[in-house]
Amino acid sequence: MTRSDEDVLRAACEAFNARDVDAAVALMHPDVDWPNAWEGGRLVGRAAVAAYWRRQFQSISSTLEPQRFSHEPDGTVAVTVRQVVRDAATDELLSDSQVTHRFRLRDGLVTRMDVGEAGG
Repeated sequence: MTRSDEDVLRAACEAFNARDVDAAVALMHPDVDWPNAWEGGRLVGRAAVAAYWRRQFQSISSTLEPQRFSHEPDGTVAVTVRQVVRDAATDELLSDSQVTHRFRLRDGLVTRMDVGEAGG
């Protein structure tokens, strides 16, 4: 039985929230194209995403709560998430917002992700 795109994306969020970087990147295509939303630019490949998250987790602690999934005509899966960001050292709340993550998947693996404002 193959996982649905929604199942893959829920599993990726769960792994991210648990800081299980290896499990999260295992759900990505080896040449995944990923936004570097924290530092700017884009990343290519599982190793680059894993290194980025490990750097990020030293400074900020983000959690993602999927709120809604929609399948767009071009094959993109848009996920509206509640994203809570805290300072990793102090646990101070830095932001609590809704954003939209847009994913492309192929053969049960994430090939690309983009970030936008909720509803945008």
